[in-house]
Amino acid sequence: MGKGGMSHGGAEESSEENMAAWLVGLNTLKIQPFKLPPLGPHDVRVRMKAVGICGSDTLKCAHFVVEEPMVIGHECAGIIEEVGSDVKSLVVGDRVALEPGISCWRCDHCKTGRYNLCPEMKFFATPPVHGSLANQIVHPADLCFKLPDNVSLEEGAMCEPLSVGIHACRRADVGPETNVLIMGAGPIGLVTMLSARAFGAPRIIIVDVDDNRLAVAKNLGADGVVKVSTDIKPLFPRMPNHIFIDIKLIGKVDIVGIFRYKNTWPLCLEFLRTGRIDVKPLITHRFGFSQKEVEDAFETSARGGNAIKVMFNL
Repeated sequence: MGKGGMSHGGAEESSEENMAAWLVGLNTLKIQPFKLPPLGPHDVRVRMKAVGICGSDTLKCAHFVVEEPMVIGHECAGIIEEVGSDVKSLVVGDRVALEPGISCWRCDHCKTGRYNLCPEMKFFATPPVHGSLANQIVHPADLCFKLPDNVSLEEGAMCEPLSVGIHACRRADVGPETNVLIMGAGPIGLVTMLSARAFGAPRIIIVDVDDNRLAVAKNLGADGVVKVSTDIKPLFPRMPNHIFIDIKLIGKVDIVGIFRYKNTWPLCLEFLRTGRIDVKPLITHRFGFSQKEVEDAFETSARGGNAIKVMFNL
């Protein structure tokens, strides 16, 4: 993958004033001008069309004290408006999903294919790197993946959270012989459930404290849902084929951690293209890109309730 312009600093490359949503203080977002960096030979300029709100975005708004204002957002897709002189894989007008992290490609992690662990990673909306909730950003072409014709820009933006679920299933070797228990039915739990099903898991149980999210999980195909604020034993007979989980101290327990993802966008797009995964039901709320709508969108996401994925349409 090429190195290139993460969206921070630099001179304006377009006559149009580029605007972005800046986190300027606790629970304070302002739409303000955002200068693009110069377009490098391996970069593309992308007009953002769909940007999702992640739980990390709402946490940063509520708890993160920024030393300097920062553009928020990292789940995104858009349309190519300009390509660098050495870019051959993309053309103006292509619809793309963006992988939001640029690794160094020099460290041991990068050299062994584990670029998600790169200590020099430049990741959207991770200080001092700005994010993608803007009219336009500049990003390496190698990290922009062309969308299939039948995959929408909103679905393209969902590739980022979906990648977490796909990477988790890969790491856990989920397959046709694997029964899966997922703790939490938020956006990441739900995309992990969808990923596990796509990998062939025959039985999936998901637990949460929220009735609405459990209902969503059930509608999306969970074989069993458990509200953890209750004693789960009476629920066993109601589960398909009397599925239950009994943990015993036998053999060994393998605990496998994950951090973000690696090499997942092509598989995400293939699952979306073929219909093996459908993320559209997860997008529950949509907003435009005015000051009021940005504020309302983040309030909606932070409040929870029936909101699963809140999406900006720019």
